[in-house]
Formats: sequence, structure tokens, C-alpha cells
Amino acid sequence: MVTKAFLSRRRFAVLLFFAVLLPAATPLLGQAAQPPATIYLIRHAEKLTDGREDLSWQGFLRAAELPALFLPPVFPTATPPRPLLAKPDYLFATSPSKHSNRPYETIMPLSSALNLPIANSIANDDYAQLAQLLLSGKYAGKIVLVAWHHGNLPQLATALGATPPYKWPETQFDRIWRIDYAAGTGKATLTDLPQHLLPGDSR
Repeated sequence: MVTKAFLSRRRFAVLLFFAVLLPAATPLLGQAAQPPATIYLIRHAEKLTDGREDLSWQGFLRAAELPALFLPPVFPTATPPRPLLAKPDYLFATSPSKHSNRPYETIMPLSSALNLPIANSIANDDYAQLAQLLLSGKYAGKIVLVAWHHGNLPQLATALGATPPYKWPETQFDRIWRIDYAAGTGKATLTDLPQHLLPGDSR
């Protein structure tokens, strides 16, 4: 037999849940996923001009020098060393196509130097999917480097919450767009940086 005392205790427990537990959980339900600390966007290195999918000899030189942006030199010179960027925790490149495997080739030496795998399952035109993945919270607080094709780099930056500084030029291979996310707010700030890896690189 259900007594009035039992009903009162049950009613009290329900009221306690809504009064204490539910309000405490509500902010978590509406809380946005935390972004990475930093995302580096680079274009693949110099390409061949005959339509083949690979880098040119100069492109392979740039790819070989790319780790120097994140690792101290083995043989320091007398000149002041280049300021190092934070080492990536994750590497991404476009999936290979019949037209290009250049983004993957560009960061192969970096992958080897940092002992990091390259995720390359997302196609060039699916940059929105990549942005959604990177902002999902899976890479919260991490450093991510993305090698992509220049035609979609501004759109990728926008999808990541940043404002691209310019439309990426066809002949430009030597820049880095660094997107930093403010702790707490997640606000994205994009900084356009030179690579300074090969003679003739922009300053």
C-alpha cells in the first residue's frame, strides 16, 4: 500500500533533482567544445608545371627544410637563430587525388622528424568537414598543422573562425597562417608568417 509519507518522499526527491542537479548540468549542455590552442595552415610546397601530382625539386627542398620551423638547428650558426614555432601534436593533409599528392609530400619530412602520423582521409574540397573535426573538442588545447591546397585555404580559415588576410596567390608557397584561439572565449586570431626556409622567400 502506497502511503502519503512515501509519496511525499518521492515528490521531495523529484523536486531536489530539478532544484539542484538539473541547474548544475545545464551550463554543460550549452557549453561549446574547446578548440585547439593553435592551428597552422600551410600550402603545399612548389609544384611541377607539367601536370604531374608531385612536388618539384624546389618543393622537395622546402619540404625537407620545413622541420626547421619547429626544431632547433643541429649545427647553430653565428647569426641569431630563427624563432621556433610550437611543435604540432597532429598533422593533416588532403587525401591524394589523381591531380595531386603534394600536401602529403610537403609534410612527410616533418612527420618523420616529429614521429607523428599524417591524417589524410579528407578531400581538398571537404575543408568544412576538416574544420568541424578540428573544432569538435577532440583536439582541445593541442597544436595542429594542416597542409592544404591554396584555393581552399581562405575558406578553411573562415570555417575555423578566423579572417583570412588575403586570397592565397597562385605563386605563393612560403607563408604560414597561424590561428591562435584565446583561452576561455575561443576567439580566433590569424597571423600571417613567413617561412624563411629557402633563398628568395618573402619577408
